[in-house]
Amino acid sequence: MFKRLVMPALVMVICFGVYLVPPAAASANHIPNLPELDPPASSANDREEQLTLGQLRQKYADTFKTNGPSTKQVALTFDDVPDPRFTPQVLDVLKKYKVRATFFVVGSRAEKHPNLVKRMVKEGHIVGNHSYNHPEFSKLSMTAFRRQILHTGDIIQRLTGYTPKLIRPPYGDINEEQLRWAAKQHYSIINWNVDSLDWKGLSKEQVKHNILSAVKPGSIVLQHAGGGTGSNLQGTVEALPDVIEELRHRGYELVTLDEMLQLPKEKQ
Repeated sequence: MFKRLVMPALVMVICFGVYLVPPAAASANHIPNLPELDPPASSANDREEQLTLGQLRQKYADTFKTNGPSTKQVALTFDDVPDPRFTPQVLDVLKKYKVRATFFVVGSRAEKHPNLVKRMVKEGHIVGNHSYNHPEFSKLSMTAFRRQILHTGDIIQRLTGYTPKLIRPPYGDINEEQLRWAAKQHYSIINWNVDSLDWKGLSKEQVKHNILSAVKPGSIVLQHAGGGTGSNLQGTVEALPDVIEELRHRGYELVTLDEMLQLPKEKQ
C-alpha cells in the first residue's frame, strides 16, 4: 500500500517506508518517554478546507520547499536512514567523490544504529528529521505529529550536537495545521522535485535515467539509503558514482540543503 502524492503538475507514487514499522506504530502511544502535549485539532480545524500539497507549497512558500533557486546547484538527499545494509555503501561513494549530501533520519533507526548517524556528520553531511517511525503525518493528531518531530529531534541532537531545522515528511505528506505549527516553530519542510523511484528496487540504469533526465538547476533529488525488510537499493548504490560524475560534467555543484536554500541546518 503506497501513498499517492500530489505535487505541482504531477502525481507520483513515492517512498517505500510504509513498511518500516507495523501500521500500529504510527500511534503517538508507541513513542516512549515523551509527555503529553497539546490536544488534537479542534472540530473547527477539522472542517477547514483541505489544500493540496501544491497549494500548501504556494501558501507557505517560506516554509515548504521542493527546490532551490535556479543556480547550477543540485542537492542529493537520502531518506529512511540509518540502515546498516545500504547507508554505509552510500557514504563510501560520497566520501570517495568528496560529495556532501543531506540525510533524513528516522528516529527509531537512529536509536538502533547511532554510529551511522555520527559517521554522516563526521564526514560533512547534514541530517534532517524524517519522523520517529515513518507514519503519514496527515493521518496523525497534532499531539502525535509533534511527538514524531520533537522526539526524533531530541535523538538526533544527542547524536550530532544539533536539532535539525529541516523536516522531510514521510511520503511527502503533511497538512496545513502541521505546516502552520512547523512555521511557528521555525522548522522548514523539505520535499523534492526529482524522484529517483529507487525504492522500487530499480536497476542502476533506471535510477540514473530517472535522476539525470529530470534534473535542472536547483533540483532536490530524492533517493534512499535505507529501506524495509527485503528492499533492494543496490540500484542507487551502483548508480551514484555515474550520477555524480555526470552532474559534475554538466557543470553542477553538489551541495547540502542548507547551502542550497541558504538556511541554517540547526533549529534556532
